[in-house]
Amino acid sequence: MNIGLIIIGDEILSGKRQDKHLAKVIELLGARGLSLSWAKYLGDDRDQLTRELRTAFETGDLVFSCGGIGATPDDHTRQSAAAALARPLALHPEAAELIWQRVQQMASEQGTTPEREHPDTRRRMEMGVFPEGAAIIPNPYNKIPGFSVGTVYFVPGFPVMAHPMIEWVLDQRHAALHRQVGTRERSLIVQGAMEASLTPLMERVETEFPGIKVFSLPSVDHPQWGRHIELGVKAAGEIPADMLESTLESAYGALRDGVVQFGAVISTEMVR
Repeated sequence: MNIGLIIIGDEILSGKRQDKHLAKVIELLGARGLSLSWAKYLGDDRDQLTRELRTAFETGDLVFSCGGIGATPDDHTRQSAAAALARPLALHPEAAELIWQRVQQMASEQGTTPEREHPDTRRRMEMGVFPEGAAIIPNPYNKIPGFSVGTVYFVPGFPVMAHPMIEWVLDQRHAALHRQVGTRERSLIVQGAMEASLTPLMERVETEFPGIKVFSLPSVDHPQWGRHIELGVKAAGEIPADMLESTLESAYGALRDGVVQFGAVISTEMVR
């Protein structure tokens, strides 16, 4: 199953706020032996969101969408998700109860009396209006839930809420995807070779070791190694857990031997 991330908000695209989701989601996935397949940044445009979410629902990927699930005029995610699914929006009963609990909590803290029919309460209830048939995602920060349809999960844009909600999804809904965490990547610093010359070696290693992906990261002005290529292998496919380490080591050995035979200089080797 591919894992994708959608980050929504004009404030991210304009630079008013810095994205804090991408690096954290990569970290949360890595701790469970998983990796991110793709990521997209989208603005607060309802039509664009509808198109992108329709694709997300159709692929069957495990997708996290961060942002835009509030009830202000610049929040479009809930409406776009409903349009992408061709479903009506409806107040989720469990979400309504959780929001009412939050309203009561806030009233208690402020020394006021909560009212279900107060305009502010009705506006807050809009945050529990999801596409029909959606399931909720609990929010440990303030009780206002996110929602999911299939394997597409919608959480707030606030990292303090979004990140524990994503963890909950990974552990409660997709624990079967977790893999043994071990050495996932091995690489070496190569000097005195061009990418084009090493491409046949990289292709040969990928062919010989299914489930292994070879990567090449060139640099022209590194402060320590100068012009060089970081060449390595990583687990990127379905490799049985009991064979992961040995397969990775064998693929790395084949890559290293090929570089030596080519006559390039290996400056250092790394394990991640």
